[in-house]
Amino acid sequence: MAIYNLSKSFTWQGKITDKVASVCRMFGLTVERLKQPKTYTCEIDIRTGDIVYITGPSGSGKSVLMGELEKAVPAQERINLAQIPLPENKTVIDCISAGTLLDSLRLLGIAGLNDVFCILNQPGNLSESEKYRFRLAIALASKKKFVFADEFCSELDRISAASVSFRLRRFIDKTKVTFILASSHEDILLDLSPDVLVTRDLSGSTTVVYKDTGRVCNAHRY
Repeated sequence: MAIYNLSKSFTWQGKITDKVASVCRMFGLTVERLKQPKTYTCEIDIRTGDIVYITGPSGSGKSVLMGELEKAVPAQERINLAQIPLPENKTVIDCISAGTLLDSLRLLGIAGLNDVFCILNQPGNLSESEKYRFRLAIALASKKKFVFADEFCSELDRISAASVSFRLRRFIDKTKVTFILASSHEDILLDLSPDVLVTRDLSGSTTVVYKDTGRVCNAHRY
């Protein structure tokens, strides 16, 4: 178990042009208020094997919050899907290092890559949704303690997203890997069954809800 106390400050760095000043007047915003630093904080209790799902509308700060959580985890213990390369000189199956051939195929299946032509293709030649599933399979095979994935399953059609979410939940229950996910989609919550649901809104408010009622449920400002 670990309590993550996150804090992030933002200061407006722009130049006060005539147009900027006009927009401020239109919205009743003073230059002093515009330049005033904004600091948001959030406290999250994350335990081994948790799925932490950060959701909210576009522009609400989901990626920022996930980024702050990623910084709090030692680099050797984490992997981020967005940073996984796409080799062009190896097939998908040759990129998965997970014990036996059947173990590798099983991880590809969890990620939703079941088509033989995808498995025998090079990752760089896959479609965008297939590339995402490939990166997820690599993350599953990495044996890292933490996996970070922004825009989780956003590249997938919603049926596929639900299927991957369901299989991922079962994988995590067995392996106790901690997943930190962010997405504006809420249609996969039932299949994913996150242990910690973090909801952001455009006002800057953050609500943290825990599936385990033994954990304290609080709303924080971030």
